Amino acid sequence: MCAVGRVRLLFTPTIEVEFADRDRALRQVEDLAERGTRFPIVVYGPEGCGKTALLRQAVEVLDEYGYKTILVSPLEDELGRALQVSPSIRGIALEVLKAFSEPLTNLLQVALKVKALIEERFVRPRIALLLDDLFQSVGLENAERYVKMLLNIIEYPSRRYENIIVLVSSSEGLTRERVGRHEWCKIYSLWNMSRGGFKQLYSQLPGEKPALEEVWKLTGGNPRALAKLYEAGWSPEATIYDIIEGKRLYKLILQLERSELSTLEEALEDPDTLLAGGAEAEKMLGKLIELNLVAEIPARRENLWIDEPPPKKDHELGIGHYIAWQTPLHREAARRALKEALRRGRV
Repeated sequence: MCAVGRVRLLFTPTIEVEFADRDRALRQVEDLAERGTRFPIVVYGPEGCGKTALLRQAVEVLDEYGYKTILVSPLEDELGRALQVSPSIRGIALEVLKAFSEPLTNLLQVALKVKALIEERFVRPRIALLLDDLFQSVGLENAERYVKMLLNIIEYPSRRYENIIVLVSSSEGLTRERVGRHEWCKIYSLWNMSRGGFKQLYSQLPGEKPALEEVWKLTGGNPRALAKLYEAGWSPEATIYDIIEGKRLYKLILQLERSELSTLEEALEDPDTLLAGGAEAEKMLGKLIELNLVAEIPARRENLWIDEPPPKKDHELGIGHYIAWQTPLHREAARRALKEALRRGRV
């Protein structure tokens, strides 16, 4: 692996951490740098598993390989975090930004204009276009159209380039089947951090904290879940109820039929039942994916994953062979919401 410094990332509003682990993922980025991408690569993974952090670290790797890199994060509300470019094209980016009165609401157009000027002003450049949470920003109904647009960028450039890389990240699982069916892109999955990598991140947090094993069992290695726990003063209860309220789980529970409640109860013990229970379970699976509570797990083959796939079936972490709760905290939030609704006699 090339010697690239680890970027500093905002973990909470007051704490920065150093990018941790993901060595295999960074080797995969280097491999892409050597050959480019024939199709857009779409990376799916749980909310908060580290997709954004990986893309920001990938910018550093790609810069070392001579790429003119554009990273767009449309869901960010500060321009400095929403648009990141290689040092060699900052002048171009500033020039383009001046032409937009509201660049934050036109980030994709900004990125494409920057790309066009790179092609115009450099001879056979290496270009990397990284798009973070693209589908959430353009609307799920537009996911397929944008993937086709990105394929066209690769196949029909306005000028010749030496190599091009197009990476898209998404925590939204409903589009996976839709964007994959056309063979317009290559789909990979990214999971939460490994235990060793999670330890590296955990060790950077200041102050007294619960034992690593306790935090691991709550978060399953999810960096954002770790941040939520930290912000909640390490209170699992506060974090769980934050998930319940944020995802409006009481509303979900109250809208379920009794047969669906039974399906959910079974899924709390074994998420794979969501694939084995017929139409009723499939409907429930769709609802839970839409709320980013569970995720489908592709075959644990290295060529389908960025970095390491999740462990094989792990009841304690809520991971099945084919379906997994995004974190143990998400599973517990669903359990608590269901229990509370039943206690109140509302279902």
